[in-house]
Amino acid sequence: MGDSLITVVAILLAAILMFIFPMMAMSERNDDVAELAVQTAISEFVNKARNSGKITTADYDKLLAELHATGNTYNVEMELQVLDANPARKKTEGLAFSTPTTKLGENIYYSIYTSQIMDEIDGKGVKYMKEGDILTVKAANTNNTISQMLKNFFYSLSGNDTYSIVGSSSGQVTVTGSGS
Repeated sequence: MGDSLITVVAILLAAILMFIFPMMAMSERNDDVAELAVQTAISEFVNKARNSGKITTADYDKLLAELHATGNTYNVEMELQVLDANPARKKTEGLAFSTPTTKLGENIYYSIYTSQIMDEIDGKGVKYMKEGDILTVKAANTNNTISQMLKNFFYSLSGNDTYSIVGSSSGQVTVTGSGS
């Protein structure tokens, strides 16, 4: 009886060592490759947008296609910090002593987010930006990958709010889009 119990335990341990841990390592590697693909796609999207001064429907659809090509679903969040250049000068432009070339005060940024950007893209097909605006894009997977499921089963480390595949990029717009 004792020898058969030891044999069963040894077989289970061998199965875990031979199959489960290599499967965990491969699934983590798949997540790493997916994260690299996500980071690359987002960086290319942000660089194209900031160098052209616009976000187009085609560019956004291409980003989504590249993200979903990894086999996961993603939540994409965008933030555009719009430069409201020198509000103090705007207040004094009508006064006789002010000169339009003199800058007074600081530049102020106000933010618009994904839903507002998408409303404009869906309506016009393009969102124009101006030089000095700052675009930030972040994507995180919304589904559980095999790696996440195995980690949850063995370690109980990751919860519902953790993401294993995340990519983000931001940059300052270098040219004003032609519609601004």
